[in-house]
Amino acid sequence: MNMSANKNSVARTGEEITLAPKAEPWAQDAQQVLEELKVSRDAGLDDTEIHRRRELHGPNQLHQKRKATVWKLIFAQFKSIIVVLLAAAAAVSVALGDVVEGIAIVGVIFINAAIGFVTEWRAVRSMEALRELSRVSAKVRRDGEAQNIPAEDLVPGDIVLLEGGDIVAADLRLLEASKLQANESALTGESVPASKSIKPVAADAEISQRTCMLFKGTTVTRGSGEGVVVATGMGSQLGEIAAMVEEAEEEITPLEKRLDRLGHKLVWVTLGIVVLMAISGILAGKDFYLMIETAIALAVAAIPEGLPIVATMALARGMWRMSRRNVLINRLSAVETLGATGIICTDKTGTLTENRLTVVRYAFESGDVQVESSSKGEKSAFTGGGNTLDPEKEPVLRAALEVGALCNNAELRDGDEEEQVGDPLEVALLRAAALAEVTRSELTREQPEEREEAFDADVMMMATFHRQDGKFRVAVKGAGEAVLKVSSHVLTTEGKREVTEEDRQRWQERNTKMAEDGLRVLALATKTVESSENKPFEGLALIGLVGLLDPPRHDVRDSIEQCRKSGIRVIMVTGDQPETALNVAREVGLLDQGADAHAILGRELQDPEGLSEKQMKDIRAATIFARVSPKQKLNLINIHQQAGAIVAMTGDGVNDAPALKKADIGVAMGQRGTEVAREAADMILKDDAFSSIVIAVRHGRVIFDNIRRFVVYLISCNFSEILVIGVASVAQMPLPILPLQILFLNLVTDVFPALALGMGEGDPQVMERQPRDPGEPVLAKRHWQTIVGYGVLITVSVLSAFWIALEVLHMNAEHAVTVSFLVLAFAQIWHVFNLRGRGTTLLHNDVVRNPYVWGAVGLCVLLLLAAVYMPGLSNVLKLSHPGAKGWLVVIGLSMVPLVVGQLLKSRPTTRKTPG
Repeated sequence: MNMSANKNSVARTGEEITLAPKAEPWAQDAQQVLEELKVSRDAGLDDTEIHRRRELHGPNQLHQKRKATVWKLIFAQFKSIIVVLLAAAAAVSVALGDVVEGIAIVGVIFINAAIGFVTEWRAVRSMEALRELSRVSAKVRRDGEAQNIPAEDLVPGDIVLLEGGDIVAADLRLLEASKLQANESALTGESVPASKSIKPVAADAEISQRTCMLFKGTTVTRGSGEGVVVATGMGSQLGEIAAMVEEAEEEITPLEKRLDRLGHKLVWVTLGIVVLMAISGILAGKDFYLMIETAIALAVAAIPEGLPIVATMALARGMWRMSRRNVLINRLSAVETLGATGIICTDKTGTLTENRLTVVRYAFESGDVQVESSSKGEKSAFTGGGNTLDPEKEPVLRAALEVGALCNNAELRDGDEEEQVGDPLEVALLRAAALAEVTRSELTREQPEEREEAFDADVMMMATFHRQDGKFRVAVKGAGEAVLKVSSHVLTTEGKREVTEEDRQRWQERNTKMAEDGLRVLALATKTVESSENKPFEGLALIGLVGLLDPPRHDVRDSIEQCRKSGIRVIMVTGDQPETALNVAREVGLLDQGADAHAILGRELQDPEGLSEKQMKDIRAATIFARVSPKQKLNLINIHQQAGAIVAMTGDGVNDAPALKKADIGVAMGQRGTEVAREAADMILKDDAFSSIVIAVRHGRVIFDNIRRFVVYLISCNFSEILVIGVASVAQMPLPILPLQILFLNLVTDVFPALALGMGEGDPQVMERQPRDPGEPVLAKRHWQTIVGYGVLITVSVLSAFWIALEVLHMNAEHAVTVSFLVLAFAQIWHVFNLRGRGTTLLHNDVVRNPYVWGAVGLCVLLLLAAVYMPGLSNVLKLSHPGAKGWLVVIGLSMVPLVVGQLLKSRPTTRKTPG
């Protein structure tokens, strides 16, 4: 990228205003870049300057191709082969002199198109609005304070703070880099993360060689750092690429593919039946034009071309419902998969627990110190041996508080807990230090930080180096066993002494005991070295252990019990100690209190290929996994998927991204999750709560049930129309229903009730069923039996009414056709109530409770009355007033399919599924 040629600059009143480096920023010293951008690293930009620069450069966004313009959606409504057939029928009508009928058919085409357009437009806009809810954010320093802002608000000159897992939101010139690595494969094609530094490079360096730069759209895979924004939006390297690359095609969900396959099958079957009917009718002496037009109309009636529209609407509405319950869906296909989920692998911290860590205990060589404080951080006391302790007079306690504050990337602010910035564990350490009036800002003024050794999942530790009296104080925190292993001394009230093997065993027992008490345990250590380049994790002096309490969420136990009833297994997968995991598992109801259970350690998942059949069986049956690394999570998912399970997996870190991708449903945390995890996930929990996963699974089941319900409804109605015409043709009867009447019914009694069924709240007992087989088609054998059964019932009612009108009531052809038309129409409307779930009652079921169903029924009844009594419309449809006796036949026979259907539904059954 030629940065000097693309300066994010604009001209105003004839003057060129530039707010970007005059030369390639990677070739300049960091301080020089800051000066040219007119920004202080320590203070950042102020509100006035931010506003001015945002006006100059606009939002930090890539120009996006509009995915769904009005004209594109309108055109899509006319691409169907069925529309072509209808248009041909209209042309034939006009050619044969029936202009009114030709115009009516064209009118039906446009009305169908209008319904499809409005429905699809709403669905598309719903999806776009949902995407707005999960935008990338950035942590910046403005007006001297760290704050989180939407990435689109970044402007050139902003000071951005970065940690592992963050998505880089703009092109940055690095000012600080501690073990910083970035995945730049999207730009360079290099799969290995690139290491970063702050040293300038040659002006003509390739992108992969610009080690002092981070680029928009890449991800920080390790370490931490600071950078200044030098290019935003289309001025970034990613922006230049975006300008040349077309957007990828829109994702097609598995459900859409299945519905599409179903539609294609119906097309060929229907066309075959229609051709046979047309030929048999013509050979029987019926009007040639009438039979051709009827055949085309039947094809339209038989094929549920509204399925994709109604399915998209049902999915989009389900996504909105979930968003109101703290669940954001990244991929439409996830909604369908949720209904088949059989295993939920969940993290412990923040998902099963509150993720509001509080330091409650320190364990030192001299004994334990309790920390008592309110959740609001009011004045508290450190107590040991029943006495209140003054941290100023307790050197070991003071050292623990200082190291916990120094080896820390969080920021503690006054005010609500929600305003704290950083990892909850680090925030808790800062709060504990603040209780003794120890603050990180004061400590770093006296002992400036020179280097940070970022937390590494492999070594389970983090370290910072601080200049002190010409030397460097090293502050270390990490997992208890990891810090114990690299500690050669222990800090006591008399000073340091060497650690013996007996000491290590005793400390390990204390570590285990604290974990068994349900505490999250951390070890603190320190040392003094001559150079900041010294290795941090050797020769340490152990200060002690820190016990942090993270209470279980109040709603988790009920949610886990709900999963049990639903046939969903919940598995805890945590990086914490096995004792802590087991304690929390008992607290939340994953394990029974007092039950003899053990946790499988992550190392047993390291090599799945080397596992015996018994070991594999034990792993599949296990509920608790502890000390699990991200790679081991991936192996666990694979083990369960190979056994045919649909697996949901939670994750929050950058290293969790592969597991989130591998899982059938990847679930990222919205509050503590990294941007990389959110991007990789299928859904995001805004509240990080396990109960939200259960809510999402319920919605997934309801949505699939609704889709299956309206598919059964549509096809059974269409099948009845084919049978009515088919039987009449074979029996040499007059046609009981005319082509335009079929088109009208297809428009009225198909679309509105189907849409209403797609918006149902679902069966209250939906979570008392076992998970759906993921390989099960939209329509199983039992559903085809239902379709045929209801189709036959409706056909018998219509043909009976037609015979009664002709032979018993001696009506003329137009009045008799009106009666059969109304019986077919009302039978299809009442048929919507046959779609209630088995095991429910006539008056208490999810269809009756659905207000949209009643609205659709009322609208359809009004439209049918208009078709009979409204001048003009009744003439076009060739309908007339059936009289009192005719209405009695219509009401009586149209209710037959409903009455029989309800009797069949009331039979004793163990199944509680719709249809």
